[in-house]
This record gives sequence, C-alpha cells and structure tokens, in this order.
Amino acid sequence: METRNFCIIAHIDHGKSTLADRLLEYTGTVSKREMKDQLLDQMDLERERGITIKLQPVRMAYTLTGQLYNLNLIDTPGHVDFSYEVSRSLAAVEGAILLVDATQGIQAQTLANLYLALEQNLIIIPAINKIDLPGARVSEVESEISNLLGCAREDICRVSAKTGEGVEMLLTQITKRIPPPLGKKEALPQALIFDSLYDEFRGVIAYVRLFSGSIRKESKIFFKGTRTKAQALEVGFFKPRATPSDELFSGDIGYIVTGLRDVHECRVGDTIVSMDHREEILALSGYKEIQPMVFAGIFCKDGDDFKRLREAVEKFKLNDAAFTFEPEHSPALGFGFRCGFLGLLHLEIVQERLHREYQLNLIVTIPSVAYRVTYQNNTEKIIHGPLELTQNKMPIQIEEPWMRVDIVTPESTLGGIMACTTERKGVYKNTEYLSSELHGSERRVILRFELPLSAILVDFYDKIKSVSSGYASMNYDFMEYRTADVVRMDILVAGSIVEELSSIVYEDGAYYAGRKIVESLKKMLPRQMFEVKIQAAIGGKVIASDRIAPMRKDVTVGLYGGDVTRKQKLLEKQKKGKQRMKSMGKVDIPAEAYLAVLKR
Repeated sequence: METRNFCIIAHIDHGKSTLADRLLEYTGTVSKREMKDQLLDQMDLERERGITIKLQPVRMAYTLTGQLYNLNLIDTPGHVDFSYEVSRSLAAVEGAILLVDATQGIQAQTLANLYLALEQNLIIIPAINKIDLPGARVSEVESEISNLLGCAREDICRVSAKTGEGVEMLLTQITKRIPPPLGKKEALPQALIFDSLYDEFRGVIAYVRLFSGSIRKESKIFFKGTRTKAQALEVGFFKPRATPSDELFSGDIGYIVTGLRDVHECRVGDTIVSMDHREEILALSGYKEIQPMVFAGIFCKDGDDFKRLREAVEKFKLNDAAFTFEPEHSPALGFGFRCGFLGLLHLEIVQERLHREYQLNLIVTIPSVAYRVTYQNNTEKIIHGPLELTQNKMPIQIEEPWMRVDIVTPESTLGGIMACTTERKGVYKNTEYLSSELHGSERRVILRFELPLSAILVDFYDKIKSVSSGYASMNYDFMEYRTADVVRMDILVAGSIVEELSSIVYEDGAYYAGRKIVESLKKMLPRQMFEVKIQAAIGGKVIASDRIAPMRKDVTVGLYGGDVTRKQKLLEKQKKGKQRMKSMGKVDIPAEAYLAVLKR
C-alpha cells in the first residue's frame, strides 16, 4: 500500500470544499446517505458563511490499476486572515492541488498560497474548477496558469467539483505526480504537530504528521519543545470522523489523544518523539512564530464571567495557533484580555466562536495595529493599544507596520484602484500582466503597492471591490516598520475619558476620525436627564464636539394660577438640579455603541 499526502489551495470561494466532497464521494470514503455539502467544514459558522476557517484532514482509500493508495488530504481555508492554517498544512504534505475558478481566473490569494507551496518545495498540480458554468473562460485561465507556472496546457486538469467531471483524472495525477513520503517505518518515531484541539473528556488531541517510525496506542511519548511526558491513549485517522487504529506509521497523517489537561503542554509546531529515545531524536523544524497584526481588547459584559473567559481563550489558543492574548484591566470594563489577530475577519470569527462555543457575551474594543515606539533614552517598545501611548512619557519616534499588497484586477479598473491606494498613503511599485494574450475579454493585471496596515484595516477591501465592480482581489503580507505621524485621540463622554474608545490616528486625519466617532456615539447613546457632551480630544485640545439634549420634565404642570414668580422658582430649582446631575451623573455606554464605533 502506498501513501500520498496533499492539500488543496486556492483563493476564497474557488471550490476547495466542494472538490473535497467529490473526492470523498468518488473514493467511497463517505456513503451517499451520509454525504452533504461542505462535509469537511465541521463548524456551523463555516456553513453559514460559506467559508473554510479551520484546516481539516481526511484519509481516503483509492485503487488504481490494482495498486491500493492511502490518500491523505488536508482541506485548507482561502481567506488571507487564515493563511497560517495553509502554511501549517503545506508543511505536512508533499504536494498541492492549485485550484483556480474558471470564471474568475487567478486571484491574489491564489498567488500567495502558490508562493507558500513553492517555499516548501511541493509538487504543484494545477486544476481549473467550475468548467461546467456558462461563464467559464477555460482557455484564458489555462493561459494564465501556464504563464504563471511555466507548465504545458496538457498538465492542467479540468474539473467540475459540482458534477464530478474530471475528478478521476485528478486522482490519477495525484497518484502519479506526488511522490511518496521519504521516512522509514523502522526508524525512531518523529511526528510534527500541525494542529490540536481540546476535548473535555479526553484532554488535548494532537493532529500529527509522522515523518519517521511509528507510534502505537498506549506507547509513551515525549514533547520535545515543552519537555512534557504523556501517553498515547488513542491513535487513529480521520475518515472524516476520528477513526481509532492500532498504530500510526511513517508518512501517515492522523491524531493522538494525549490526555493532557494543561493546554500549554501541547504546542502547534512541536515534535512528538518516543519517551525511551527522547534525547537521541532531534526536533523537527516546526513553524515560524506568526506575528499578529491587529490588536483589540476582549471583555465580558458580566464581570463575573472573567474566569470562564480565561479558560475559553486558553482552550481556543490550542485550536487557533495564530491567536494571542495577555491579561488587561480597564476601569470601565473590568478584567479582560488584549488579544492579537491576523485581521478583522479573524477578530470577527474569534468573537463569534467564543460566544457560540463558550456561551460568553463579549465587548470588543476598537482594534489597532502594533506600533514600535522609541523614547528619549533610546529604548524601544511595541505598543498594542492607544492607552500605552501616554502623554507624560512622550516618544521621539513612532513607527507603524507597512504591508506588501498585491491586487489582481481587470485592466479597465486600474484608475479606480490607483485612486483608492493613493488616498490611503499607498506607494505604487509595479504592474504585471497575468496573460500577454487577449482572449475575447480584457486582460487582468497584478498591481503591487506598499501600504500602511492601518489604512487597509477597516474598509479598504470593500472600496477596491466597489471600484472594480467586484472583480478585484487582494492579498497582503508584512514588510517593515516605517515612521508615522500619529497621535492618541481620546473620547470624552460627559467630561470623562472613555478609555475603551481611545484610538491612534494620523495627525492630519484626526479631525475627520474624531467627527465620525462623535456622530456615531450621538446616535447610539441614550438621552439622560442632563445634557451630555461628547468630545474628541488630542491631549488638552478638543477637535470635535457634539451634545445630546437632556430629557425635559414639565415641573410647572401642577400650577393653577398665582404670581409668575412661582413658575420661575420651580424652573430655577430644576435648572440647579440638572447642573448638579451633570457634575455627578454617569453615562452608561451600551455595548452596541462600542460596535458602532468599531465599524465607523
């Protein structure tokens, strides 16, 4: 029996999960009775949004000309915010199917995932999906792929993941072109952890790829990175449900139930070896530590839920290696965590999963990027939030992260894309054409820019989609830190600073940012019995201001005559009371107001 390990990489919504469904169906791994769309997408959230969030391995048995093959597939996400899931999947396989939508052609994330695969020296099998659609541009897309990879058109598989056309040909290519694993079954065991999750009853479950040797059920194992001892309570494969087995061999992709209760003892990228030979076996290279790009505070609406929140984020970290957290305290919101994410979609998904999986009602503060600050004594510090940029300790230099941005778009939309990037302080680098030929429709180009991360964080992707009529796609990765002219902007409600609404903004755009936040809060805050002033301020200078008029009670309603001074006395008494309320009153800001500012 021979083994082939591969994954499917593509831009978001190019049909990875549907192709995985057809492969499972064609190989008989899942019966027609059990079959459903997006079978490998285990979470309800993935099905609702139609996107893959978590990588998911599965084992298939396939026979070709009398030879039985074990095909280990890892289905990967397509969105840029989950690229770390893709890089971990690629380290566990020998080949990758590069899937391209026949109606859309090569997109930005297609290129990004391809470069990740080439860095791992994987065998690439190009495939064009959705060839059954009326708008399919198969010849054009073939030309694009051929120019990109330098391969012959005959080497590109044509498939329809919906109807199953071309799937048999693709399986044949997988068995012929992807090499078998190199490790020896007789060697000492060496397994790479590429993912993990926490089970309430069985503890930490590690998803592993064995590079040499074998691991049996009940064998004693050792984690090289964390120096932790454990026992393999169960080993097995994904078919696609977890299926126990007696032993995992070199080249296999499967799982090990460790029984560990401390989630910190099993780390993604660590190496599992035999307990008896723990000093003889070297650790595998693992993965580079991912650096979060976006930071936001997560707090519970109910302060008594903090203990549950802490347990939830620790378990969640095991399931999402790109997520980081550290404790934080806010006078207004109590105890919580300053969390790091790869992007706004990542933040949104984490918030939703914590709410659904751990029944937590959360407040998320305004997201910010990580700034590098240099002080008078030449000390450097990375700050993750505006509150760390204090007025009494003025820095001499603040640097912000800049990104390399690739935008794939039709030639006719170049002007609109250029205008979008220019107004966001973008630096144009160059333009590349995906195809030199014209096949009945306009050519598509790759525009390369350098942009500050803060400029693309909120609505930049929506803008380029709008100006390109939905045809543009974008990918970005970190480049370097550059000097930025930014300041901390505070928001005052009824004269008190609301720390959770503080943000770091460009000095030349501070007025517009402050104006938007003030207007959002005016719509969201409930009226009080006294006047509420909302102000945006930089240091001691107010740059934007508005007011919420007080509710008025008619205190003269009981008067039935007499001198006018009786009415004046009552109104004067009410006026003094409102002044007293204004100086002592406190405005409770609802969670919806934080979200409104977040989406400004």
